[in-house]
Formats: sequence, C-alpha cells, structure tokens
Amino acid sequence: MKIFPYLNFDGQAEEAFIFYQSIFGGEFEGGINYFKDIQGMEIPEDEQGRVMHVSLRINPHYKIMASDNMPSLGHKLIVGNNNYVSIDADTKEQGHEFFERLSEDGVVEMEYQKTFWGAYFASFKDKFGVGWMIKYDLKEGES
Repeated sequence: MKIFPYLNFDGQAEEAFIFYQSIFGGEFEGGINYFKDIQGMEIPEDEQGRVMHVSLRINPHYKIMASDNMPSLGHKLIVGNNNYVSIDADTKEQGHEFFERLSEDGVVEMEYQKTFWGAYFASFKDKFGVGWMIKYDLKEGES
C-alpha cells in the first residue's frame, strides 16, 4: 500500500506545484492536465485554465497530487486545519531548508527547532494555505 497526499486549490494548483517542484525537484507525471482538455464537457471560460490533475513524482517512492476546484459545479474550497503534509527530512539542514522555503509568505505555527522528543520539528501553513510538518529525527550523538 502507498499513501500520497492529494491537495485541492481554488485556481492555484499550477502555481503551487511549480513552487513545490522548485523546492523538492521531481517531474510532473503526465504533465499538468487542465479542465479545458476534457472533451465533450462545457467549461466556463474563466475555469478552463484550472488544473484537473497534477502529480509531482519527487522520487521513486513519493509523490504529491492536486487539482483545482470547479466553482461552476458547486465546488467551494474550505481550507481547514485537519490536513498536513508531513516530511521526514534526510538531514537537519535539509529540514531547515524545506522549512525556510515552504514557509515563506505563510503562517508559522512552530519554528524549525530542536524538540524535547529528540527531533527538529516545524509546523506551518504555506502561502497557499496548505499545512506542512517538517521533522528530522536526531541520530545518536547529534544535537
């Protein structure tokens, strides 16, 4: 079994995923697919550029996916506090870099810092309202 985060946006999916790709690298699987490309479906002009589906393959084991909502179909994006994307960084420095870049223009809930449970940790919402948690578990002898 594999579990991948699937994010929803209100017209910002493409911008968000280009931003995420600039941080994590990776490739878009199948490109970025737009609602205007659905054959036989009437799409309002102001919604044609919205993303129907995007999948960013970060490495062979991990990817994140997303789409934009469609207001003409009654969809309404409600950003909640019940979803976070959690990243286990490979190094303390990588975790710090992810935190610095992803939290830019966002809302920091907890700065990237050493915790009492033997890890570096941060939580925040990025500039698109997506919740993130960055964690690096300290190895024996690290501080």
